[in-house]
Amino acid sequence: MRTDAREIVRRPLITEKGTDLTTDNNGYTFLVAPHANKIQIKKAIEDLFEVRVLKVRTMTRRGKVKGRGPRVFQRPDWKRAIVTLAEGDSVEFL
Repeated sequence: MRTDAREIVRRPLITEKGTDLTTDNNGYTFLVAPHANKIQIKKAIEDLFEVRVLKVRTMTRRGKVKGRGPRVFQRPDWKRAIVTLAEGDSVEFL
């Protein structure tokens, strides 16, 4: 399955835990496509940001059940990738 790098890596996730990973381990968190595997994510990050990726960790998160009154629905599932970069490489989001 051939997909564009922008389809695989949707956006960076900027959270308190993600900021700690960046300062301590040179790791960054991204929201990625649910169908993407680690090899595709690694290639997409290297193509988009021109960095060297050492390790990719992924986790699939279940969508929360939300509702108000009699209407109940479930938010979509999503996948998060934690990417560790080589020493000296960094990603600028803004």
